[in-house]
Amino acid sequence: MKFLKTPLEGAYLISLEKLGDERGFFARTFCELEFSKIGLFSNFVQVNNSLTESKGTIRGMHYQLPPSSEVKLVRCIHGSLYDVIIDLRPDSSSFGKWFGSELSAENRQMMYVPKGFGHGFVTLENHTETFYFASDFYSPTLERGIRYDDPYFGIDWPISITESSEKDKNFPVFDPDWHGVSSLTGLV
Repeated sequence: MKFLKTPLEGAYLISLEKLGDERGFFARTFCELEFSKIGLFSNFVQVNNSLTESKGTIRGMHYQLPPSSEVKLVRCIHGSLYDVIIDLRPDSSSFGKWFGSELSAENRQMMYVPKGFGHGFVTLENHTETFYFASDFYSPTLERGIRYDDPYFGIDWPISITESSEKDKNFPVFDPDWHGVSSLTGLV
């Protein structure tokens, strides 16, 4: 695996190192030793799979407050998506900044999302499927969200958003106090 630092503190794009021959290839998508060698979290407790039927559908921007803050490792296994992370840690040098990258079944890249980040994606193709690891269990009472079109962050989505859940559409405009961002201090 190749760990590529993003402009956001502690977040990585991960590329697979493929070993192949005429039959195809082999690659590791996770190795506890390689993750811990560079100081990344590696004790995942939940693996999630989602299928999104239509191109232009947004999922996010979601996060959980402590003590259920999550590290995520996200990979697209069918189709393609534009994956976006936002640093919500007030004591981080990249607080309030966002980063996005295309993840696809073809490029096989993964996004490592640290604790204290908002996360979401828009599908770039119909029938896009994701597979992601989470470091904590889902906690509905600690879940929060940010509008995908919040002017505070100014995310530049590569395509028009055509579909979103009612929950995601109704997140309020970003306010660090309401979103519990002050409780994300110390997660850097």
